[in-house]
Amino acid sequence: MTTTVHFTKGQGTGNDFVLFSDPDGSFDLTPERIRALADRRFGVGGDGVIRAVRSSKLPDGEASLAEDDAAEWFMDYHNSDGSPSEMCGNGIRVFTKYLLEEGLVTLERGDTLAIGTRAGVRDVQRSSTGFQVDLGRWRLDDVHPTVSARELYATRPGLGLSVGNPHVVVALASADELAALDLSVAPELEPAAPHGANVEFVLPEEPLVADGIGRIRMRVHERGSGETLSCGTGAAAAALATRYWAGAGAPDQWRVDVPGGTVGVRMFATEDGEHVSLSGPAELVFTGDLAVQ
Repeated sequence: MTTTVHFTKGQGTGNDFVLFSDPDGSFDLTPERIRALADRRFGVGGDGVIRAVRSSKLPDGEASLAEDDAAEWFMDYHNSDGSPSEMCGNGIRVFTKYLLEEGLVTLERGDTLAIGTRAGVRDVQRSSTGFQVDLGRWRLDDVHPTVSARELYATRPGLGLSVGNPHVVVALASADELAALDLSVAPELEPAAPHGANVEFVLPEEPLVADGIGRIRMRVHERGSGETLSCGTGAAAAALATRYWAGAGAPDQWRVDVPGGTVGVRMFATEDGEHVSLSGPAELVFTGDLAVQ
């Protein structure tokens, strides 16, 4: 049966998404429909699909409400290949912008909006560049795989960590290495990540720290989407990895340049451990209707 979806296209530093509202969770969001919406030739086109659904209408959303009863809305995020993902740092900023434009929430400067995700509840605030999201506690993994990629002349060590979803970060030595990477094919991890991982390739700027802010450049291959112009959780992971490698005295505030723009990352102490936040722009590009099978 064909169904017409009223969608909005949005992007955050070039990481683009197809968003639509389904408050009661009544739309049968199959992998086939996700792929149709995200298809860049026959659909709207995007790195992922985001459905706005009330947390009370999904099992994952009910878990969010149990964590924080203020998390009325759930970000039901899927990669362009149809697979679900725990979290999306750029996506949650664009999702917040969408909820505001649709009149589904309000968010005054200084206030906090709680949003349910498969990684748990995430708190969003307005920032000078758009929105800032607290990605929660991060974790260094026990396993750090080696990474092979096309046009990377040798296998490199990777640093595995989680910011709600899995990442492996690789340090590069030159701008030429970063530019030469062919990320049209997924990098190979050894050992392979059980549930896949986003892989970030990072180049420290020279100097690494300016005016107390760390500076890096990054490209990324996202599991389920391929190379994207930006990855918010990936930028956080890259900054965390670079701080780890830099050692004592490295800053807690970072500027991360990605092909689609610039995002900010900040690490800060809380009662339950160190958190990491991501800030950057969010834009809604256009709206329309698309018939999907």
